[in-house]
Amino acid sequence: MLRTRVITAVVLLLILLPSIFVAPPPVWGAVSLVFLAAAAFEWTRLLPGEASAWRVAGLMTLIGSTWLAFSVEQGIPASVRLTLYAASTLFWLLVAPARLSRVAAHGRWPGAVVLLMACWSALYDLRELGALVLFCAMAIVWIADIGAYFAGKSFGRHKLAPRISPGKSWEGAIGGALAVVIVAMATTGVASMAQVLPAMLSARIGWLATVIVLCLLAALSVLGDLHESLLKRLAGVKDSGATLPGHGGVLDRIDALIPVMPVVAMIHLVLQD
Repeated sequence: MLRTRVITAVVLLLILLPSIFVAPPPVWGAVSLVFLAAAAFEWTRLLPGEASAWRVAGLMTLIGSTWLAFSVEQGIPASVRLTLYAASTLFWLLVAPARLSRVAAHGRWPGAVVLLMACWSALYDLRELGALVLFCAMAIVWIADIGAYFAGKSFGRHKLAPRISPGKSWEGAIGGALAVVIVAMATTGVASMAQVLPAMLSARIGWLATVIVLCLLAALSVLGDLHESLLKRLAGVKDSGATLPGHGGVLDRIDALIPVMPVVAMIHLVLQD
């Protein structure tokens, strides 16, 4: 199992890192769309009903390809992208917590497609702003996850959502947020990081407000993770799929990115105006 996990991780890195740092943005857009379409397939299979996962994945690919073509040729208006990101953010701030509190997810595949499209569009927008901007935005989620893991292992006593994900604790969530704040704020004085989110925020709204925003992003990453855990629990499965040998499904790997990326892209769009 460990060997399989390592091989899969290496292959993913060989695909994703050049797509982010070497290839032009449209190539990253195409590569990331493949992963998001796979996530749409897996998400649909977790939902009740008779929707064809293949058709939903195909629809996601069609919409994303059309969006990418327009982005390359003439650009998607900022107002359209902001609307999509705002809709995603409202879902994660209002609807998702209500579902978690009821331990019930009654969503349908069109909502999943909208949320995944918002994430994918945000990933593409952030790459157009720069490879480092995109990588650092994604790193917020990774740091929150790593910090939560170690803080939870060391100090976890109070369960965060025992009926959904018994392994998560409040101490872990707080530790993840602290890790994000510490690492992010340490980069604000680095000249090469001037265009990434923490530096831009601290320059525009001050360090205290920046810390609040970073904590919100860390909280959203936990929310995305819990929401997918709820979908899997209600579907009676351990993983969202078997797309990534040793790692489960694509959705398992990107669940925390889905609510966070649209917010980061939205902030960048607003700060640029």
